[in-house]
Amino acid sequence: MNEKTRILIVDDSQSFRKGMKALLEIQPDMQVAGLAPTGQKGIELIEALQPDLVLLDAQMPGLSGMEVTQEIKKKWPEIKVVLMTMYVDFRVRAIEAGVDAFITKGVPPEHMLSVIRGIIHQETIIEMEK
Repeated sequence: MNEKTRILIVDDSQSFRKGMKALLEIQPDMQVAGLAPTGQKGIELIEALQPDLVLLDAQMPGLSGMEVTQEIKKKWPEIKVVLMTMYVDFRVRAIEAGVDAFITKGVPPEHMLSVIRGIIHQETIIEMEK
């Protein structure tokens, strides 16, 4: 794949957004399309930027990651969604919402990258544990 995967990071934690951005920007096959601190802003940026994949926090003020996922899958079914959370018990709700992958925050960076690459290459990955 010659084109870089365009990724939107949607998370209410500024430090998490910055850390993920730094990790993704050094990958030769990925680029950060944008950053959003809320689900609503994420939806606005998805509409404007049309990323390939959205890294989405499950719990945010306002629209939750589940609600944002449902909106994405309704309007842009081709966009991949990786839902991230600190809570493993969100898995069933995440699957019901239509995520392409579910990952618990805190996994090593190489695991996060392998999940992103797996989803882009049409593999199904539901959960990565710490």
